[in-house]
Amino acid sequence: MTRSGGVGERVGAVRDLRVALGLLDVSPWAVIKAVTAGVVALGSAIALGAVSAWLIARASQMPPVMMLSVATVAVRAFGVTRGLFRYLERLASHQVALSGMASLRTNVYDRLSRGNIAAVTSVSRGDLMTRVSADVDAVGDVIVKAVIPGAVAAVLSVGSLLLIGSLYPPAALTLAVCMILAGVVAPWLAQRAGRGSEQQISNARSGISEVAHDLLHSPGQVLVHGDDTALVRLLGERERSLDDALERNSRLDALAQFVFVFAVVASAVSAAVVSIPATNAGLLSPVALAVVVLTPLAVFEIHQGLPAAALQLHTSATAARRIVALLDDAARPLDDTATDDLSAVSAHPTLVAEGLAAGWPGHTVVSGVSLTALPGQSIALAGPSGTGKTTLLYTLAGLLPAHAGTVMVDGARIGPANQHDAAAHVVVVAEDDHVFDTTILENLRVARGDVTPDDARAALAAAGLAQWVEGLPEGLDTVLGPDGTTMSGGERRRLLVARALCSSAPIVLFDEPGEHLDPETADTVITDLLTTVANDHGRTVVVATHRLTPLRHASTVVYLEDGGIAARGSHEELVAGHAGYRRAVDAEAPVVQ
Repeated sequence: MTRSGGVGERVGAVRDLRVALGLLDVSPWAVIKAVTAGVVALGSAIALGAVSAWLIARASQMPPVMMLSVATVAVRAFGVTRGLFRYLERLASHQVALSGMASLRTNVYDRLSRGNIAAVTSVSRGDLMTRVSADVDAVGDVIVKAVIPGAVAAVLSVGSLLLIGSLYPPAALTLAVCMILAGVVAPWLAQRAGRGSEQQISNARSGISEVAHDLLHSPGQVLVHGDDTALVRLLGERERSLDDALERNSRLDALAQFVFVFAVVASAVSAAVVSIPATNAGLLSPVALAVVVLTPLAVFEIHQGLPAAALQLHTSATAARRIVALLDDAARPLDDTATDDLSAVSAHPTLVAEGLAAGWPGHTVVSGVSLTALPGQSIALAGPSGTGKTTLLYTLAGLLPAHAGTVMVDGARIGPANQHDAAAHVVVVAEDDHVFDTTILENLRVARGDVTPDDARAALAAAGLAQWVEGLPEGLDTVLGPDGTTMSGGERRRLLVARALCSSAPIVLFDEPGEHLDPETADTVITDLLTTVANDHGRTVVVATHRLTPLRHASTVVYLEDGGIAARGSHEELVAGHAGYRRAVDAEAPVVQ
């Protein structure tokens, strides 16, 4: 059973790798050009070795110099073509790989964006980042590091055997045996080494990415909750797990290297053993003997990268399995029939939740939520951390399936099954939405691809960033750096608000827009959302926040506590009528008047 399961897994990995390679959109002609350049480059190296051996042996016989001139020119020519075509092969193969990686990443993003949203929400952020970055690179690497070297080695192995066989067939037979050792046995050992611990290596690297992401992207939360020591310890454990797996690989990898070196030495020794008696018997000339014995030393250059190619093939197959599994989940239809056609939703819809229970698989966080958000109205979801504000927002947007109850836009029910249609009407701005390492304009076009510079300036002005943009030397063409590292926290939050304003969705849900900001900046940002965005732009705004002071500007405040709605009403009504809300407000410094 174990054997069958292993074979089944390998067959599945090969199938998934074939599927992933299809998503690379690689031109066969481009691969043929790279292989041809590789054949000419390494073929020149083999020819250089053979001609050099002939030239040295023939020159020792002291013939007329003119008889050596062709060989002398050939040595120079093969030396030049070896380097030239090696460069061309690298250029062609990397062009294939890089364009393929770009196509694969685009295809993955496209399928995830149009597929089952649960495929993304069901995996951790670190794991998701590994699949769409490192795993995509691993699949792309198979072209440069496995497919092309393997094809080049196959072509030149046949050519080398024909060359040696034309001089002395028994020497070709010994060369073939050594080629099997170097080109088949050594790669098999290397792949076996990788297969033994590849899953552990993959899991360890994914875990390292996840922990590192938490440490680097949420340092404030980590320190506040006192998780820094535990996360550093966990990071160390996963690093040690990775080191253990790599160390186990090293033994078989060392054996594979030994087999390769043994094959190189054995090829020359065995060629000499079978060829010298033939020379003594007059069956093989001394010059041909030199070619037969010395040429194999150059031939094995074509097999030198095959162990690494075999290991790369396995690594790429493992990465392909993870990518294809993610895409299969995205292609799987949701078991969610409680949704309706959203084509008749008006330009200014009403968002209604009735008896809503929200949570994650197997765990309900908040229940019994009923609320109505009218066009131009602003609603604040308040409450202590952990009361389900973010979860409720994602459920209202259709990103998470409701555990009970319904969410409707103009009477049409929404959920994950029709979330892609719902995104035209309801959009969520998460507290950690990504700012891309590109221009301000392109960051705003994430919300809507046809945003013009005038549209961008209007959205930025509405978000309070007009003066900031005008003060930048490049204006809208200013590159913001990785995840907005060149911006202050307040500027980053306002940029996300401007991005939301660039979308066509009339209902905008903001998750903790004041998180990680100083109280004054946080209150200013939240106040602008509750007033400018709702009143001046006629959008329905729902803001989830634990900051209560600026909620005096909200049409309605819904206070969540103990898994449900503890109170609702205006800010003043809750201050007067709910003790918990009043204590939370008193604990804040009222910086916005």
